[in-house]
This record gives sequence, C-alpha cells and structure tokens, in this order.
Amino acid sequence: MIEHPSLPDYDSDDAVESAIVSRLAGNWAQRATVKKPEHDLDDLFDHSKHDYPEALIPFAEHDTYRTLPEPAKERIRAWGWISFNKNVMDVEQHVVQPGFSLLALDAFGTGMGDTLAIAVTQAMVDEQYHTLMHLNASALTRRRRGWAMPERALPFSGVVRRQRAAQLAATSGSDATLSALAYTTVAEISITSYLDLIEDNDMIQPVNRATVKLHNRDEYCHASIADEMAAIVFDTLSFGDRRLFLDGLAAAMESFSATDFSTWSTILRLEQIVGAEEMVREVQESGSRRKLVQDYSGIRSLCRKLDVEDEIGIDWG
Repeated sequence: MIEHPSLPDYDSDDAVESAIVSRLAGNWAQRATVKKPEHDLDDLFDHSKHDYPEALIPFAEHDTYRTLPEPAKERIRAWGWISFNKNVMDVEQHVVQPGFSLLALDAFGTGMGDTLAIAVTQAMVDEQYHTLMHLNASALTRRRRGWAMPERALPFSGVVRRQRAAQLAATSGSDATLSALAYTTVAEISITSYLDLIEDNDMIQPVNRATVKLHNRDEYCHASIADEMAAIVFDTLSFGDRRLFLDGLAAAMESFSATDFSTWSTILRLEQIVGAEEMVREVQESGSRRKLVQDYSGIRSLCRKLDVEDEIGIDWG
C-alpha cells in the first residue's frame, strides 16, 4: 500500500489505481489550472487580433458573408468566440459533470474505492474552474469590444441537445446512464481536439488562445482518467449493455463532429444579416463543411484496448 499525504492509501500493484492516482490525484496541486495564480486578462487583450478563426465559420466562403463590411464580420467573429465558450461550458456542465458524478458515486457498481472517487471528484473541480475560465474569456471580449452578446441569447449547444435527446429516447434508467457515460467519455477524451482549433491559430486573440491552452493542459490528463474509467465499467457490462455503450460512443462522436447551424443561425438573426437564412441553407445543403472535430484517435485507442475497434461501426479513416 502507498501512503499519500492528501489521499487514502492505494494499491501500487493495481495498475488502474496507480495510473489514475499518478496522473491526476497525486499531482493535482502542481498540475491543475485551478491551483495556479490568475493574471489580469485586460492587460493581455489585443484589439488587432481576431476573436475567432475565420476558417471555423461555416459560411466564411459564401458570397453573402464575404461581401459583408468588416465591422459586421468582426461582430460575427466575436459571436463565434462567445458561442465557442458557451459550447465548452454547456458540455462541461451538462455532459461531463453528470457523467463524472455517476462515476464518483459508483453508479455502475464496479466497486471503485475512495482513491478513484477522489481522482474523479478532483477532475470535477477542474471542470467547474474551466467553466469559470471560459465565462471570464467571454466577459473580457464583451468588455473590451464594448458589445453585449450574452450567452443566454444562444441556444444550448448541439452536443447538449443531442445528448438530451438520447436520454429521452432511452428505454430504461440504466440505458440512460450508459448513454451519459458514453457522451462523457467522448467529451473528455476528444475535447482536446476541439480546443486545438483555437490554440493552434496564431491569428487569434492571445487571451483566447491562452484560455484554451490552460484548459487543454488539464484535459490531456482527464482524457486518461476517462479512458481508464470507461474500461473499468465496460469490463463489468453484459453483452447487450456493451452494445448500448458502443452505440452511445458513435452517437456522441457524431454530435461532437457536427457543425451547430442552429447557433450560427441565431447569431446571424441577432445581427440582422440580410440573406442569412438562404446562406445557411445553401451551406447545409451543399455538404461542403468538413467535420468540426476530426481527431478521434483517443476513442479509437480506447476501442482498440477494449477489443471492439471493428464493432463500433465507425469509419476511422
């Protein structure tokens, strides 16, 4: 047994417990963004930078958008950043937190002890702070740009809407619980790919890039936790429940990949862009948009570990 000053003893011979504790619980004070001092964001704001990548705007190549005056484009880009943050916050609060809560309470009956419950709960604390980080980032944009742009004007993110639809379609409470775990697993293992869309773009507001970089630092660790937890649960499931979980993973991947046209339509309506409905309809019908999140290598690695890579029904190519 190993003693840790802030954690219960854990079995160093148990590969899962050792991996989880060493990756998250054991170094949380040094690793977690929530434990770091905060900086004055206003001093870092650069008015000359874009708030959001033009390439991520689904209608950026459409003539209606291209002929807009630059001030209108600037506002749409700011809305893009606000909606990006809202999507992250929605996923953290309505997808990840409920799933982690189920794991912390051992809702799947895997017999996880205090050490693993603490590791998951620490991740939940991280997620709460990530929500605050993205809320601060949106508030900074509103403050420095002088525009209202409230999150409440936008609908729930497409991921949350699809996750809720899956919950309502579940035929039993246990099925709904498995669906929730599937969405949480995909969110935590794949969110780094979503955050990379901002972090890797040097044309973007440095505060925005710094926000996602700090968030990403925690999520790389959370991905390993979600991976291990999913494997623990999967090992206990019946054949039928395994099928439900795999179907949930596939549905969750599809929801994370999809462009949320409902949110963009709301933004264009709020900005009173002439011809917006036709533009969005034409872009949707053209099928020209690439998937937003394309890197599901982490989920593929999990499926390979579970020996179900060819059973999930996904074209990994």
